[in-house]
Amino acid sequence: MSYLYVSDQSAVISYSANRFQVKYKDGMLKSIPAEMLEVIEVFGNVQITTQCLRECLQRGINIIYYSTKGAYFGRVISPGHVNVFRQRRQAELGKDEKFCLEFSKKIIDAKIHNQIVVLRRYARNSRENIDRPIVEMKYMQQKVVEMAKSVDQLMGYEGNAARIYFRTLGKLIDPEFAFTGRNRRPPLDPFNSMLSLGYSIILNEIYGKLEGKGLNPYFGMLHQDREKHPTLASDMMEEWRAVLVDTTVMGILNGHELSVDDFYSEENKLGVFLSDRAFKIYLKKLEEKFRSDNKYLSYVDYSVSFRKALDLQVNQLAKMLETGDLTLYKPVKIR
Repeated sequence: MSYLYVSDQSAVISYSANRFQVKYKDGMLKSIPAEMLEVIEVFGNVQITTQCLRECLQRGINIIYYSTKGAYFGRVISPGHVNVFRQRRQAELGKDEKFCLEFSKKIIDAKIHNQIVVLRRYARNSRENIDRPIVEMKYMQQKVVEMAKSVDQLMGYEGNAARIYFRTLGKLIDPEFAFTGRNRRPPLDPFNSMLSLGYSIILNEIYGKLEGKGLNPYFGMLHQDREKHPTLASDMMEEWRAVLVDTTVMGILNGHELSVDDFYSEENKLGVFLSDRAFKIYLKKLEEKFRSDNKYLSYVDYSVSFRKALDLQVNQLAKMLETGDLTLYKPVKIR
């Protein structure tokens, strides 16, 4: 299945003869067979015809809208996958503090493990000694698993590990893009700008997969409920952040595929953003990452793409929520 990303301003997406077509302002035309398309993601002033909208609704193809800078606006979806039974079970289990804590421990344990692996991977080609940060993160990981008595306490340990992780990661990147930690709304450096965009894209991909299984993306178990925020999608994203987004950004910047000239700031405003060129390169690299094969899943003995792995994770989540059996959910830990 294909994901269609359109960021060229004034492009028009239409439907004709069983194909979705994108016409660009320079006259170039691209098309995808309808059977191959799963999601359309548009950034900025991209037009979509009424016929295209209707066909997407009939086929269950999600359309996701972002600003030109990657801020999420909303989506067009079909209600065909709603599963009331699953959502009732989901809401019931969301009130069970013990269940939520044990599920959250699984996710954060995997998240910190994956962050440690990423640090070690990029330290191989660096003179930076990361022994101390790794010890500190492992200590936080141990506290998550063995000492956390509430989700709030667990999130405190996770926050400490995250600060150590990003501080250390900032020393392993090309000095041109060095940073001291995570910042957002708005991002204040190129690295954080790319992270924010990548996290937004993966969050909304998971959102669609949750809805596809009849679940409510807004009923979470780890993150606190916030109006208009899909907390369950945020929960599921945690173990994937470093695996999918952080490694893609490190690969692009350490591989010198972008320079500081590919980012800009607006006059009299805070924030650093990707140029059109950088935006397209980044989207292409993220999609390649989603499509690449991996053997990170302990419960299958064959390679699957990261996108398929996300599907399998959501399948596990749905089964766990239906039965209340936490052992059915096996988080992803990379090697």
